Amino acid sequence: MEFSSKLLQNAVNEMSQLPGIGKRTALRLVLHLLRQPNDQTKHLTDALSKMRNDIKFCKSCHNISDVDVCEICANPHRDKDIICVVEDIRDVMAIEGTSSFRGLYHVLGGKISPMDGIGPHDLNIASLVEKVKQGDIKELIFALSSTMEGDTTNFYIYRQIQDYNVITSTIARGISVGDELEYADEITLGRSITNRIPFEISLKS
Repeated sequence: MEFSSKLLQNAVNEMSQLPGIGKRTALRLVLHLLRQPNDQTKHLTDALSKMRNDIKFCKSCHNISDVDVCEICANPHRDKDIICVVEDIRDVMAIEGTSSFRGLYHVLGGKISPMDGIGPHDLNIASLVEKVKQGDIKELIFALSSTMEGDTTNFYIYRQIQDYNVITSTIARGISVGDELEYADEITLGRSITNRIPFEISLKS
């Protein structure tokens, strides 16, 4: 693709680094921005810059937040003795969209994947185990995707906390094996949370 402007080319190259954005789509987006008033483009760049520089991760659950403790963890109406364990922030958003869960979350930041060089110590597992050790958690809900990596991560955490007095459950298999939570429809995901099953049963299936 030939460009008459290096500035345009650089903008397209940077835009095309985003997931799902190819060079042609990036070009359309950049040309669209060029046609907008300067103020609108400045609002976008300012919002992205402020997000990148000022966003925090919740000290309790590792969810994204504007403050040290996210709104979900700080909400006095949430059930603080039930924790839903998820892979990343997108899964929190997906489950929150169902309005079927009123507990708290724990964001691992990924899944155990030896092929990708990701081990237990690369994830937020130690802080989760520490929460369980403190004795305030009644139930952990494993809500990782139904993949080999997700099941491996679930089992690893289960082994770490099985000697403590905590119920472990997993979302019902309304979510197809291999599916990612963020792509499930809200009704199916909501039912999977509501109809969760003991984790020990899932090990036998």
